[in-house]
Amino acid sequence: MEKKKKDSRRQFLRNTSLAALSFGILPVIAKTTASIKLKSPILCDESTEDAYGQGPFYTANAPSIQNNMLADSNEIGTRLILSGQVYNLECSEVIPNTEIDIWHANDDGDYDNSGYNLRGKTTTNSQGFYVFETIKPGLYLNGATYRPSHFHFKITPPNFPTLITQLYFAGDPYIASDAAASITSGTYDATNRIIPLTTNSNGDLEGSWDIVINGDGVSVGASNIHLDKGIIYSASPNPFNDRVEIKYGVFLQAKVSVFVYDIHGRIVAQLDEQQLSPEKYNITWEADSKLPNGHYFIALKINELQVHYLKVIKQ
Repeated sequence: MEKKKKDSRRQFLRNTSLAALSFGILPVIAKTTASIKLKSPILCDESTEDAYGQGPFYTANAPSIQNNMLADSNEIGTRLILSGQVYNLECSEVIPNTEIDIWHANDDGDYDNSGYNLRGKTTTNSQGFYVFETIKPGLYLNGATYRPSHFHFKITPPNFPTLITQLYFAGDPYIASDAAASITSGTYDATNRIIPLTTNSNGDLEGSWDIVINGDGVSVGASNIHLDKGIIYSASPNPFNDRVEIKYGVFLQAKVSVFVYDIHGRIVAQLDEQQLSPEKYNITWEADSKLPNGHYFIALKINELQVHYLKVIKQ
């Protein structure tokens, strides 16, 4: 399933030194002749504070999120998976080891103020990625109207100040009337903190939010790196059990490789590596049965530069 992507999302990174572990690879490449359309340039916008700041419902010392599950499987509500990368202010580096503290209301719009339900911390991996699964927060009254559904975040890169902000969801009817979510300019501009959600084949919501913040990171190249090199169009089915068909485009004559790495940034499959001409291609990943269920990232590398990725879920 090809996911809808936010325009400001930067889907690229330079491959860092990772130990290549190869599991259950079945490369199948088929060239097609459909025309390739390049995307418009990607913007790099610093993530902003939220006008409501931390709010009254923060609880310090939240536990680490286990197995990427902020909400346990019995939590009532619509499941939602959020993922993204953390970048420096130029979007030229990803920032590993960034602490992300998340909290939000339950399906009824209530916060757990005596414990740590729907509260937890995660840390970006060596590639700057984070991912967690929870539920879509419910609505609650704020004066005479409801606040839009939202996540709270405290984001702290190593040795740099913390960004406190909130994330909203496109199409929410209460964004326009909300004193914070409706701001479209200045310090508290929420424009790039309102993200679209799509529904995967399990019926779960999925969203992507890349965080741009002051910090030291790992070089990944220019922010529009995939525009003239290559792109992964789709990976399906997603979620999958054992087999994923990957469709991608190559925009120039180059050495091309497709590989898969896990949420910890470890390569788990090298699917192919060869010289290719500008065309569209297909390749199939048959995941080894020993690989645990969870989130994986399929990545495209052009002439030793990793230029694009898509997230898939093994179940």
